[in-house]
Amino acid sequence: MPKIKIIPCLSDNYAYLIVDEQSKKNILIDAPEAGPILDCLKKNSLNLDYILLTHHHPDHIDGVEELRKKYNLRVVGAKRDKKRLPGLDIEVEDGQTIDIGEMKFNVIDVDGHTVGHVAFICVKENIGFTGDSLMVMGCGRLFEDTPEKMYESMEKFKKFSKDMKIYSGHEYTKSNIEFALSIDKDNPQLRDRHKRVIETLSENEPTIPSTLREEYETNPFLRQDDPSIVKTLKMETLTSSERFAKIRSLKDNF
Repeated sequence: MPKIKIIPCLSDNYAYLIVDEQSKKNILIDAPEAGPILDCLKKNSLNLDYILLTHHHPDHIDGVEELRKKYNLRVVGAKRDKKRLPGLDIEVEDGQTIDIGEMKFNVIDVDGHTVGHVAFICVKENIGFTGDSLMVMGCGRLFEDTPEKMYESMEKFKKFSKDMKIYSGHEYTKSNIEFALSIDKDNPQLRDRHKRVIETLSENEPTIPSTLREEYETNPFLRQDDPSIVKTLKMETLTSSERFAKIRSLKDNF
């Protein structure tokens, strides 16, 4: 299994450095800022070979050019959003697989937060890098697309193993879980998870990764059809995507 180093950046972002010790290829997921990433590489005496970008927002790409100046690396990102991403060496599309060393990264479109957002899924290793689509206890705010589109994106994760580890783009778990408790307070798994989250954060440790199983048990954006949530929010007459939209609206104003 490759090693994954979690690199805190900016105020609440994460970059992820994947160290594939078999192939000696080092892969970065998103580049919010160069400084902490350079420090991590230097501390561990590592080169950087690839940067995989989930979407175009500055807090995910602003470190690319400085890193490119220092390393002979290749930048990977969505072909359909290439005009808003720093110069791509490899353009990818939904359903494509990128082979890097011993790892295979499956590309899936996960529009909602932005148009052109992708996630990178490594099925063999059972890990997923989801950017600002599926997040720990939440999902990304909808800046460019509709709730219906984000709902469709969230549904795509159902085909993967529930044991898959999820690495998302921000440390938003505290606010996300507080919102979840406001609409799903009788969920015992959620209450237990809240205790673990508070303990983890009190130790200044990241709440990431989570697993898909944990998300399906506690994330309201994967539980819009749960009978208790439907009853609490009086959503009996709504479709699944309409329920998702209502929960997203409530979170935006929480």
